[in-house]
This record gives sequence, C-alpha cells and structure tokens, in this order.
Amino acid sequence: MIVAMQEKATDEQIQAVVERMVEVGFNVHRTTGALQTILAGVGTPGQFDHKDFELFAGVAEVVRISSPYKLAGRGFRPEGTIVTFPNGVAVGGDEVIVMAGPCSIESREQIFTCAAQVKAAGAKFLRGGAFKPRSSPYSFQGMGLTGLKLLREVGDATGLLIISEVMEISQIDIMLPYIDCFQVGARNMQNFNLLRELGQVRKPVLLKRGIAATIEELLLSAEYILSGGNYDVILCERGIRTFETYTRNTMDISAIPVVKKLSHLPMVGDPSHGTGRRDMVPQMARAAVAAGGDGLLIEVHPNPDKAVSDGAQSLFPDQFAKLMDELRIIAPAVGRSIAQPVGAAV
Repeated sequence: MIVAMQEKATDEQIQAVVERMVEVGFNVHRTTGALQTILAGVGTPGQFDHKDFELFAGVAEVVRISSPYKLAGRGFRPEGTIVTFPNGVAVGGDEVIVMAGPCSIESREQIFTCAAQVKAAGAKFLRGGAFKPRSSPYSFQGMGLTGLKLLREVGDATGLLIISEVMEISQIDIMLPYIDCFQVGARNMQNFNLLRELGQVRKPVLLKRGIAATIEELLLSAEYILSGGNYDVILCERGIRTFETYTRNTMDISAIPVVKKLSHLPMVGDPSHGTGRRDMVPQMARAAVAAGGDGLLIEVHPNPDKAVSDGAQSLFPDQFAKLMDELRIIAPAVGRSIAQPVGAAV
C-alpha cells in the first residue's frame, strides 16, 4: 500500500499515519520527494480497509499495490531516484554517467594506465574486478584484496569513483573501505541472501539482470535490497540468453524504457557483456543512451588482445574515446549530457 501525503502535511500528521500502518502490520518505508512524502507499507498486514487511511489528516491519496514489487515500483518515488555519490556524481539525473575499465585488475601498471585513459575520455567511474566469478574454475579468478587496494589507490589518485563486483556475503565487509559502489553480477541476481545483506549497508549497489531473468524478476531482486533500507540501487541491462548464438548475449535495449516506466530506479546498459563483441559495443552503447539509459558500463583495456579475461569485448582506449565523442552528439537529442574530456574547453 502507498500513502501519498499532502504537500503541506506536518510531521505529526505523517507520524500518525506511520503509527497506524505499523499497528495493522505493515513495515513502513518513508521517502520524501520534492513535493510530498510517500509512505510505502510492505509485509503481510492483518485485516484493514485502506480507505480508512484516506480519513487521516494530511493524506492526499491511498493506493493499493497489486504488483509484487512494492518499493521498486515507480509509485514509491514517482519523480524517480537519483543515486548521488559523495563527490557529487549523480546517476539518474540529466547526465549520462559512464563507468569504464578492465574486466579484471591484472597489475598496478595496467589499472593506473587504464584509469588515466578512461578519465581523460570523460568516464566518472573506474570499473574493475578484484573477485571474478568465472564459468571455468581454471580461469583467472582475480587479485582479491590486493586488487581492491589498487582500486582504492588509483581512485584516490584520479578522483574516479570505484565500482567492483561482490560475489558473496563474506566479501561485503572486506570491500566496504575500498569501493564506492557494489556491483552484483548476473550470476548473483537471485542470490537473495547476498541481496538481503546488501540491503543493510548504506552504499550504492548496481544490480545486473540475470542471463535468463524477466524484468519482473529483476525488480523483485532489487526489492530485496530496498526492503533492507538501502534505496541507492542502480539497475543494469547486460544482455540475456536467447536462441541466438552470434553474440555472447542478446542485449535487450527495450528493457531500458520498460524499467523506466515501471520503476523509479536508475537504469544503465552494459553493451560489453550485452554483445561480447568489441565491434558491436559502440552501436549498442549509442542505442542504450538513445533509449533513455542513465549510464553505461563499458569494458576498456590498454591492450585487450593480452587481457586475462574478456579481451574480445573490451575496447581499445582510442575506441572508447571515439565512442564518448559520439555519445556527446546523441545525448543532447534525448535531453541528456555526457561529461566533456578532461582538459577540454567547456
């Protein structure tokens, strides 16, 4: 149930509604927008008539929610969620935020070189895996804590925000001091124990769509994080598994406008995993921005041909810089912007 308070509702009026919602058995999640306060009741309440809440002073509207996701639905924050980081970077606002870097951290030289290259092109985040979930147990599994320390070092040196993948609950506390945003990969989209724990932290989470997940299942997975009180969730379309084998995955561009209609959460696209082919990443990146994506997650490597993982889908630095220039042409056509290259005249 959603209770939308009037614009001038007092704290006393809001608290009275909250107390009644708790009394009937709801867990109450409160969000304050630009114009009004929204109270979302979730859980399994006892018998009650939602119309009774319309009689409370300060209540503008009461809506019963039929969808299985209560907090991820747009009704919880009709104006949309903007995930803002301490340095002012905001995902979900007017600027399309680009997160770029290698699939995995391989060495200090590699990550520092790549960070300088993606920052120069206009990226705001450095992405890089310290813990790597690989299909084969014999593939490179990442540098672990050493990799996290390198990420933090390069983030502090360049001013880039750091996003890296968390694979299990035991890694959350290890990663907290080193990263600015947790990434939950496609394989863990329905790792509900991990999602519950991430709901307890107060650090943003980027949640990728699973390889065979419906949009509703993606939103329900986000619900696990939101229900814990962590409302800074970013969703990501990274391609799904279909009968087509030409590309690694089939990137579902239509998921971006669908999610933007159903949910208040920001939605970004990952064309690198979405296609698995370097020659198709720029096209799908451009399409994701045109479709309304709030950001992009792109793999870039100083020398993709020698990358220890996902080299075939990683852009060369000059390809990434060219793509960023192209996105600066497309973004204004859909009312958005892309950061200028470092050192460029504004």
